[in-house]
Amino acid sequence: MSFPPIREELRGIEPYGAPQLDVPVQLNVNENPYGPSPEAVADIAAAVAAAAGTLNRYPDREFTALREGPAAYLNTSGGSDITPDMVWAANGSNEVMLQILQAFGGPGRTALSFAPTYSMYPEYARNAMTDWVVGHRAEDFSLDLDAARELIVSRKPSVVLLPSPNNPTGTALPPEAISMLCEAVGDRIPVVDEAYGEFRREGVPSALELLPRHRNLVVSRTMSKAFAPAGARLGYLAADPAICDAIRVVRLPYHLSAVTRATASAALRHAPELLGNVAELRAERDRTVVWLREQGFEVADSDANFVLFGMFADRHAVWQGLLEHGVLIRETGPDGWLRVSIGTADEMTAFKDALTIVMKNESMKDMT
Repeated sequence: MSFPPIREELRGIEPYGAPQLDVPVQLNVNENPYGPSPEAVADIAAAVAAAAGTLNRYPDREFTALREGPAAYLNTSGGSDITPDMVWAANGSNEVMLQILQAFGGPGRTALSFAPTYSMYPEYARNAMTDWVVGHRAEDFSLDLDAARELIVSRKPSVVLLPSPNNPTGTALPPEAISMLCEAVGDRIPVVDEAYGEFRREGVPSALELLPRHRNLVVSRTMSKAFAPAGARLGYLAADPAICDAIRVVRLPYHLSAVTRATASAALRHAPELLGNVAELRAERDRTVVWLREQGFEVADSDANFVLFGMFADRHAVWQGLLEHGVLIRETGPDGWLRVSIGTADEMTAFKDALTIVMKNESMKDMT
């Protein structure tokens, strides 16, 4: 046996991660480009300082006080009558998803999603010893409901992962599709991943509205995107209290540090302020979609803070060309497509200028 004696299915696999490069314009990991205000920073610093005086003690395992903040916020962001016992939180939505699969997946069970979908989902399934099944979306990245229902009925997944808006396409699921899938899975667990839910367009509802109708439904959110403090690493979900109690069985003791809780609670106190730039990011996204289409690109409709566009015969060459001009975007999604996060107006101007030059250079190559 070679060293180290890692599980065979993990041997030779590279760790997940987007490129972390020091370039002037970083538009590859869907962050909010606007940092917390001085007022929010001061409140967070004071909260962390207060928590520091208690670090000789373990924090409350149930993080009771913290759960009140997301519950109150979700009731202003598409939900209603969400109570603290319906909320679960962890170190980013990544850990939330992993805990869901640890609790409801496992050996002999299956998790399912529809490609293109978030690239970490199969890794969560693998790490939770859960079989992975992937269906496929239509050409416009919408969900073929008949095909989706047929696949769910035939494969009987224990967990169905449904990002909405979808990553990497930005596509949102309509409520009727979510309801159909909740019914198709029976008493198993559908998860609507709303990591980008705050960026949805006007009139696009949140799956939180469906929680009273579907006891098996889980809706997850994160503070890493619209809220801005990606460095705080706080993700959370809303679900029936029985689902939250089941997840408590698999969580590690004291999995949320006192510092994380203090940071998240303070940030939630500044929710209107931290979310104050969301409207501008939505508008910048829509302007970017229009501009890309005017340049002749195919562009997926987006309810997120990113845009998927193509098609490229050699997308890596375009990605590399942009990088050489100081603009980092993401080489992800279906072959021939690239994804750009929405940044400030100046950052998006730099992206457009660089893309114009790169595409002109690519055209010149084709002529030689």
